Amino acid sequence: MRSVVTTKEKVERLKQDTEIQKALEQTAPPKPTPGVSVDRKHKFFLGTYLLLLIVAQASDFYFISRVEDSASEYNIKRIVKLLTALVLVLIVVSMLFANWYTAVVSLGLVSLMLGFALQTPITSFIAWIYILVRTPYRVGDRIKIGDASGDVIDVGYLDTTLWEFGGEYLSTDHPSGRVIKFPNSNVLSSAVYNYSWPLFPYIWNEIKFNVAYESDLAFLAQTMRQIAEEEIGEAMLERVRTFRSLLSETPVDQLEVREYPAVLFRVSDNTWLEAIVRYLVEPKQAGRVKSKLIEKMLATLNNAPDKVMFPKGPAR
Repeated sequence: MRSVVTTKEKVERLKQDTEIQKALEQTAPPKPTPGVSVDRKHKFFLGTYLLLLIVAQASDFYFISRVEDSASEYNIKRIVKLLTALVLVLIVVSMLFANWYTAVVSLGLVSLMLGFALQTPITSFIAWIYILVRTPYRVGDRIKIGDASGDVIDVGYLDTTLWEFGGEYLSTDHPSGRVIKFPNSNVLSSAVYNYSWPLFPYIWNEIKFNVAYESDLAFLAQTMRQIAEEEIGEAMLERVRTFRSLLSETPVDQLEVREYPAVLFRVSDNTWLEAIVRYLVEPKQAGRVKSKLIEKMLATLNNAPDKVMFPKGPAR
């Protein structure tokens, strides 16, 4: 008598086949993973957030605040804030997605879409990293980039803020009162003129007078040089000597860096001689020093009309 094989028994026999087992495993729905309660998630997030705040404040108090260079201190604070924000984002993502594979895939798709929509901000963020590493400028530096000139007062993740000097309403280096913002990405495509190079934070400036050929050039040169030296001061000259010795360790020809003011004469196109005094000065003091020098030089030179003859009337 033949035994009757039921459908259930046939199914069980087929399940014993290795290929069928693999096929069933591939098509089976994912097993539910034990979830974490909402309260536990909130407590974990709050505890982690408080811990990060404590760590950030402690590092700021014990380590960052002891950095002597203010620009480096500013950059380190920016980096700590960025790292704190990234850690918080990762924690939030891990709480929203129990499965890390799903989270990574979701973030990858979102990043791909945002990459096309936010090309300029992403480039500016990369430029911020470039600014930190290569330091074309730092907070406190006086720079010119494109048509913007000013003192750097903030270097953000996406843009840089300048306190403008000069500008279209002023002919001097006095602050204009305006604030300039430009994206950090400009650093990657424009030349940056930095007036505050750490190895030599000075610029050359000059004052020019038109004088007659009959003037006493020796008296004129001595007077202009002496007044410039007195105004600049010995302390300034000593600082220039120090930085000049630092330049000897670079490819710059330090022999061309003269700490004392120099006077030279040049033939002008208007039949007069140009008496030029050239001197070194700190960039942010250039306007003030130049005004004082002009005032003192004119007062002294005008007291010797027989030795120094300036243009008069329509000849000016």
